[in-house]
Amino acid sequence: MDFAHESYANVKNEIKPLIQEHWKEIALHTDDIKLEPNWNAYSRMAEQGALRVYTARKNDELVGYFVCIVMPSLHYMRHLFANNDILFLKKSQRKGTAGIRLIKFAVEELTKEGVTLINVNVKKKQDFGPVLERIGFEHIEDLWQLKVK
Repeated sequence: MDFAHESYANVKNEIKPLIQEHWKEIALHTDDIKLEPNWNAYSRMAEQGALRVYTARKNDELVGYFVCIVMPSLHYMRHLFANNDILFLKKSQRKGTAGIRLIKFAVEELTKEGVTLINVNVKKKQDFGPVLERIGFEHIEDLWQLKVK
């Protein structure tokens, strides 16, 4: 498996079918909240230098991604924070350490940029928190959600 930091422009078309697979696996309200990525917003973030796309490829095929937004923290403006937007590895690639190696690769690349904190969201439906903990992440917060319509 090969890992790389790739430009959004180079992977946006390849990533679309994986995002669909990802959504089917983890989404909670699939009947009335349909997947509609704001591709223009992703493009703008990439143009502004805030979007990072770390990829996992097997035989040149995109099989996973770690996408995050990097920017100075709103609360600690002298610190760069990386907030993970989406993290996915195809089910067929989850045996072994591919997921851990993808995350570690992203962490190494973000560290080289001077990022102070990396935040990763974990769905309760598919809790990979123990994997993150094993590689040094701390469980610091829970997110609560209310669907109102």
